[in-house]
Amino acid sequence: MVGSVIAFVLVGSNPYATSRRTNKQMQAAVQRAPEPSVTEASELIKDPTVAFGWVPCLLSLEVPVTHFTVGDLLRLKKGSIVETASHQASDIPLRANGLLIAWTEFEVIGNQLAVRITELA
Repeated sequence: MVGSVIAFVLVGSNPYATSRRTNKQMQAAVQRAPEPSVTEASELIKDPTVAFGWVPCLLSLEVPVTHFTVGDLLRLKKGSIVETASHQASDIPLRANGLLIAWTEFEVIGNQLAVRITELA
């Protein structure tokens, strides 16, 4: 059997209010969500994008820059070029919420800079 899911609906303009009236309204607003059918539950297990495809995450690329000082940082202006420690063909780590997920390489597509995944972590 699939576990229960509870949906919360905030009532009132201040969700942190502690008056009895607000607490009663909050308790009345907690509703039990309908349980997914066995078919829906099995789909969620087979394809995680169905269950988690909407969850936002932060992707980041780490490009190492050596011999960079606070003075260099303060002198940055529009048009400045920052030399990296990476070679043109070096793989760059791609992280999702800080977790290494893949290695990539930079690629230019039209007038946009993109990355191509070369290896999954």
